[in-house]
Amino acid sequence: MVDVPATADIQLIQECIPHRYPFLLVDKVEDIRAKEYAKGIKMVTMNEPHFQGHFPGLPIMPGVTIIEAMAQTSAVMVSLSLDLVGSGAVVYFMGIDSAKFRRKVVPGDKLELEVTTLRGGAKVWKFHGVAKVDGEVACEATFMAMIDVTAGKG
Repeated sequence: MVDVPATADIQLIQECIPHRYPFLLVDKVEDIRAKEYAKGIKMVTMNEPHFQGHFPGLPIMPGVTIIEAMAQTSAVMVSLSLDLVGSGAVVYFMGIDSAKFRRKVVPGDKLELEVTTLRGGAKVWKFHGVAKVDGEVACEATFMAMIDVTAGKG
């Protein structure tokens, strides 16, 4: 049985997933429940490169980056749950279904990324994610991912 911490700070997140600036999209993960649930936190700032072109004068976080932030949150939870920290394992998207966007996410927002496991335990996992700002749903989607434990062994 793996002892999963309740929270992951930025240092632990970087031990769990390979993403780095400018594509590391989660600052903290909290309320981690092994193989079941986690809540990521993304502090949205004007310094992010996608705001240069999305959109000049009207910065809006692209929907695909919101979904990526949810996926990174789930990857941290899986890495901790399966004791893959520091192993070089990588979690790859396999599919995204039923994505819906309900409100804009802009610089200054605190984006809360709630991910719940629908199916998991082996190589292929399925999650439902909900991204919120101030309790209001900004985005939701169901997505699948594959864990490649051989990615870092090469």
